[in-house]
Amino acid sequence: MQLRIRRMLRAFTLVELMIVVVIVAILALVAVPLYSTNVTAARMSEAVAGVGTIRSAARTYLATHGGTFGATVPTLTDLGFASTDLDGKYTNQSDYAFTPTASSANFKITFTPSAKMPGGKTYKVDQAGTETSGATYWTTGN
Repeated sequence: MQLRIRRMLRAFTLVELMIVVVIVAILALVAVPLYSTNVTAARMSEAVAGVGTIRSAARTYLATHGGTFGATVPTLTDLGFASTDLDGKYTNQSDYAFTPTASSANFKITFTPSAKMPGGKTYKVDQAGTETSGATYWTTGN
């Protein structure tokens, strides 16, 4: 009798092992999408910071040039950015587009992700800080 009890305590049954496998699979199904979403959000924070930097530079440009863009609109270089100032781990300066409206104070800044940022979405902000929303756009509320 003692030998039989010792044998039963020595190993897991197949049912117990299958239950553990099912629990691990369920946890993986929940954890992987959450992890992917958080990775994308962390990468997009670099793009949001870059857009904020451009927006601040555009406001400074407007303040020092009479409050409006002239007939010839400025570029990122005119705002004071060298060719790699906005490069980051997941962004390139070429991913950013600064689109001012001539003879006004209106502008839009668009970040379009390149291959360095898989899973990223387009991020667009206007002069007032209003983000464009929609299925293909990233917002800081994501």
